[in-house]
Amino acid sequence: MLLTGPSGSGKSTVLRALAGVLTDSVPGEPAGEVVGDGVAGLLLQNPGDSVVAATVGRDVAFGPENAGVPRPEIWRRVHAALGAVDLGLPTDHPTRAMSGGQLQRLALCGVLALGPDALLLDEPTSMLDAASADAVRRAVVAAADATGATLVVVEHRLGPWLDHVDRVVVLDGGRLVADTDPAGFVEHHAADLADRGVWVPGLPAPAPFEVPEALVAPDEAPLRLRAEGVVVDLRARTLRGTTTTRALRGIDAALPVAATTALTGVSGAGKSTLAAVLAGLVAPRSGRVAGTDRPLHRWSSASLARHVGWVPQAPEHGFLARTVAEEIALTARRCGRRVEVEEVASVLRLGHLLGADPFRLSGGEQRRLATAAALAHRPGVLLLDEPTVGQDRGTWAAVTGWARAAAAAGAAGGVVTHDADVVALADHVVTLERGVVVA
Repeated sequence: MLLTGPSGSGKSTVLRALAGVLTDSVPGEPAGEVVGDGVAGLLLQNPGDSVVAATVGRDVAFGPENAGVPRPEIWRRVHAALGAVDLGLPTDHPTRAMSGGQLQRLALCGVLALGPDALLLDEPTSMLDAASADAVRRAVVAAADATGATLVVVEHRLGPWLDHVDRVVVLDGGRLVADTDPAGFVEHHAADLADRGVWVPGLPAPAPFEVPEALVAPDEAPLRLRAEGVVVDLRARTLRGTTTTRALRGIDAALPVAATTALTGVSGAGKSTLAAVLAGLVAPRSGRVAGTDRPLHRWSSASLARHVGWVPQAPEHGFLARTVAEEIALTARRCGRRVEVEEVASVLRLGHLLGADPFRLSGGEQRRLATAAALAHRPGVLLLDEPTVGQDRGTWAAVTGWARAAAAAGAAGGVVTHDADVVALADHVVTLERGVVVA
């Protein structure tokens, strides 16, 4: 079954209910019941939430170990799962030195190694490049076919999954609005569901929203940043000691003002690390980020925040306030800048959630809140890490519209993305592979 619908429609909540882990993780009063038997394997929307061990092999082995699977069988399952998703990392590779896309595949390995009766997958390919996403789909379908497991996939981009499912279920506002087979979905429901924000196959991406310049125009002249010969090593501690992974290998890349630059490449290529270096959040081992009098990574947090808006790949890692409205206003207030909280929230489709707890939002809503919180004070540099993950057609247009409008108003924008539609909108494209720029 393919489960889809607009951002915030209740898809992830349904998966948690099916897995038996709804409990108090979602606000509201529960009613009704979930009936079923067997073992459910749940892949969470944020794969980092599933990491429990310091190395790849130990992390995948965690589930079978707790299920009492004999040790030789555990490691047979570990290696089989790693090979199925084509992770391409040894079992002793540190989990702290993995990209978001690699963590997504690692989390799926943990689910497959359990051999569950039901595979419950929340956007399992959202952070992957096309080739990796195809490998993951093949692995999932093969596992379901081999074991007879029930498969429930939550996804916004439906096209690649339609040939692999028997049923398509659409939610909107927490209610069921369509329950059909793939052929019926395309033939009878496409137009209505596209209007609801569903990514119906065959339709072009929507036009980015026209965002008022007053909301996005930088308050100060944008920094003109350029990475010159940047080398970055990521260090992680494991039971065997400290390991070092070279993430960037002599990178040269500019972030032009009044333009949007897409940072692309396969999972683990170094895109997020480069964005973090340009944001002043990671100090290079060698090389530098030119464009400032002193290194960005030595700036105070307040000074850095005035100039650079950074949207992390795991949006909830940046939340500090108790409500959506407070979160949007927080950085602006600390920087001494005005912010139109209600207008910003309205543009990013968060207006109905101003009093909500940021940690109680859906994944797509959290990502838009992180965007609002990082950019509402109108910094001159925007660095967004996978900002369109978990977005429906309408919210995608809002996020891309904000980035485009900011660039048109003079800001320097960098977007880490696997989204081909986002890349098509960019003014410049920087492609990375194994820590070097290849295009």
